[in-house]
Formats: sequence, structure tokens, C-alpha cells
Amino acid sequence: MHKKLLYKILIVGMPLIAGCNIPGKNKKPNILFILVDDLGWSDLGYTGSTFYETPHVDELASQGMVFTDAYAASPVCSPSRAAIMSGKYPARLNLTDWIPGNRHYGPHEDQKLASKPFQLHLDLHETTIAESFKAAGYSTFFAGKWHLGEKEKYFPARQGFDVNKGGNSTGHPAGGYFAPYQNPQLRDGPKGEYLTDRLADETIEFIGQNSKKPFFAFLSFYTVHLPMQGKPEKVEKYRKKLSKMDYKGKEFVKKGGTYYKQWQNMPHYAAMVESMDENVGRVLETLKNKGIAQNTIVVFTSDNGGMATSKQTGNIPTSNLQLRAGKGYLYEGGIRVPLIIRWPGETEAGSTSDFPVTGTDFYPTLLDLAGIDLKPGQHQDGISLEPLLEGKNMNERPIYWHYPHYSGGLGGTPSAAVRLENYKLIEFYEDDHVELYNLENDLDENNDISEEEPEITSKLQKMLKDWRAEVDAQMPCPNPVYDDQSKI
Repeated sequence: MHKKLLYKILIVGMPLIAGCNIPGKNKKPNILFILVDDLGWSDLGYTGSTFYETPHVDELASQGMVFTDAYAASPVCSPSRAAIMSGKYPARLNLTDWIPGNRHYGPHEDQKLASKPFQLHLDLHETTIAESFKAAGYSTFFAGKWHLGEKEKYFPARQGFDVNKGGNSTGHPAGGYFAPYQNPQLRDGPKGEYLTDRLADETIEFIGQNSKKPFFAFLSFYTVHLPMQGKPEKVEKYRKKLSKMDYKGKEFVKKGGTYYKQWQNMPHYAAMVESMDENVGRVLETLKNKGIAQNTIVVFTSDNGGMATSKQTGNIPTSNLQLRAGKGYLYEGGIRVPLIIRWPGETEAGSTSDFPVTGTDFYPTLLDLAGIDLKPGQHQDGISLEPLLEGKNMNERPIYWHYPHYSGGLGGTPSAAVRLENYKLIEFYEDDHVELYNLENDLDENNDISEEEPEITSKLQKMLKDWRAEVDAQMPCPNPVYDDQSKI
């Protein structure tokens, strides 16, 4: 069954959001933005997973609009998050890799190209989405993973957030998912407290304190990023579930020196997904209990594709099938992500859209929905999705990616991509070869049609080249220590 059909099938019969009193448009809506780290497109019940259990997110999908063709702005975290906060492509920001990337290690001798220096923080000159909401009278809150600067002056409190619970330079929990957390921006709870629960607790407390005035709350879970640490009782639950499942074929397929995971079968990861889902449910229940669910716009998404590849087989968390590859790649598995937007009273419950959208679109969309003047000079690479959310059509525009780096142990190489309508072209910088896919009938990206469709290939290549020039994208350069023999 094609993935897109699953969305329509799985949401049928789910309960709609309780309540029927829709506030007038003159009342400022609250914003709750939920960002999950490394959550794959196929990692939810409503997207077809049979191993992971996500009833609360599935219910949210039944209450809002599901975007089947939603993309992160980068296949790795920091650039994707910068795009959400700024409304600009990572290439325009010159923030194109996770921070600090591999700069401490230098180029490896088996890598043909070397990355040029890139920005190691989200520049304070950018007016973030939080700053725009704060200027419009909103209380602003951040909890969880930030990863947009190594120094405290670049942390959330300097980027428009009144409250910061846990956001700093780290891309994963320094002390793991159980307290003590070793996080200077988050006071330790009792020993053994679970971080995913704690971040939801902080968000619930903020909502309770600000339910009478408009707020912009950004809940940025550290989960489901490594390390794999689920609650013991949930891990045992999924071990038992796994023992009853009948998987077909090989668990891994090896391509070159990289393993691609074919099954969703890691109990720790499943436990982490379930804890995330439970806490999404707790936060949404708080909105309902406070009587503000009908005046709160909810966004749920991920910062990049699921981690489905590695040079080693021991700790690959998930599989993104039917999508190809995963985090660190510009194939669909690395950049296509779940996206739900619930706009009560305006968006049809249980609706879907296959219009391609990306991380830069959140900024203008949320300003638009809140009735705040747009800032086109800031969010210049995004468009407002309000017409789609109101059930109208929009003209498609190209979406671009530029990832001039190696994704380390994940196996990805420097590349760029553009999607226009159903066609997607990927250009690989090591040898300048291109691949073209028609995603309408080849979502797996198994059939490269670049030679069969030379005119489309040429058109998209030129568009990609022109776009790189427009945003002043920094290209990789020859690696002075490259040794071709090291790959033999």
C-alpha cells in the first residue's frame, strides 16, 4: 500500500478535539510548537509503523491537517533548527552542518572533499520567530534541545525566549535521559527522573501560568536522539512485542561500507517513541483542561529524518522504509519528516495535503495565523501555508537543500537537491553526477531517470546552480590530505 493512503485510512474514526466554542479571530491564538529530534517519517502509527505505538500523536493527526510531503531544511539538526527559527535556508545563513561539525577533527584522508568554515551559531542579527511573537505581546517559552550556538550568548534567552529550560550547545543529553542531566540550563530533578517527562512538565507548568494571555511555547524534545535509553518497563514491553513479530528478509542491507536498516525492531527506541507520545498527550490534555485548546495552534514535526544507516550495525535506531536512507542524506529518508498542524475552527479535522512544504515555512505561516504582520525580509525563504490550512490550493514552488559535508558514520556525502512538483534532483559534489527521481511513482528513489529525462534534468540543474549563487552557498573544496587508496 502506498504510504499516502495510510494517512487517510488510519485517521478514520479517531475522536475529534473536544469542545465547540471557537474563539473569534480577533483573539490572539496561542502557539504550541513540538519538535522531536531525529524522528523518522515512518516512526508513527498514522504513518504506518506497526512496532512503535503513538496513540496521542495519531489522535492529533485526526484533529488537524497532515502534510504528507513535509521536509526538514537539512538532513541534520542544527541547520534545520536554524531554518525554523529564522525562516531562511541554511545555505543563506551559512549554517549548513550540526554544530560544531567535524571542525575539531579536520578532513579525513578517505574524504575527497573538505568543508569550508561554516557559521557556528544562529546570528543574533537574525530576528527569530520567537522575537517576532514576543514583539507582538506573546509570552515565549523554550524547553529542550537548542543546539544553535556554543556560547551562552547564543542560547534561547538571547534569541527571543522569556524562559529557557534546558536549551544550550548540546545536541544530545550530556548526562543521558535519566537525572542527573548535567545540564546547566535545567535544574536536576530527583535521581532517575526521565528527561522527556521533565520537559513536558516544564511546558505544562508554563502553560498553566500563562493560560490567560497569549503564548508561544516551543517544546523541543531531545528524544529520540542517541543515546538509546528508554524507561526499563517500556523497553521490556517492546522486547516482548518483538518476540511475537515475524520479520521477513534481512535486517540490514549493506551498500558500500554503510548498513541500511530494514526493520523497526529496537526496543529502546520504541520505548523512547512511546514516552515522547505520552508526553505529547499530557501537554495537549493540559490545553484542554485549561480551556484553551480551541485557541491554540499546534505544530508537530521532526528536525530531520530518522537515523537508519551507519558504518556499524550495533546501534541503528530505526528504519525509514519505504523511504531511502536516513539522517545525513538528501534522499527522502533523510529529509522527509512527519508534520501535523492543528488550527481549531479553521482547518478541517483529519485533512491531508501533499503540497511540498519545508522548515522555512513555519515562520511566515504562524505569523499569518496569529494575525501578525509578516516580515518578508527575514523569513525570505518561507511561504505562508494559511491557504492550504483553509482548504485552498497553492502554486508549488521549488524547495532546495545544500549539504556540503560528510555525515560521518552515517555514510552521507556532500550534495545538494531541488524538488519541483513531483521531480527531485540530487547533485553529488564528489563527482558532480546527478540523479533524478519522480516521487509520484518512485517514492523509494530506486529508478534514476536523469538520462531518460534530459530536459527536466538540465532545467533542475540550472535552477540549483542559480539558487546557490543567489544564497551565496559555500561549496566544498578538494581535500589536501585525500588518499584514494584509503578506500580500497
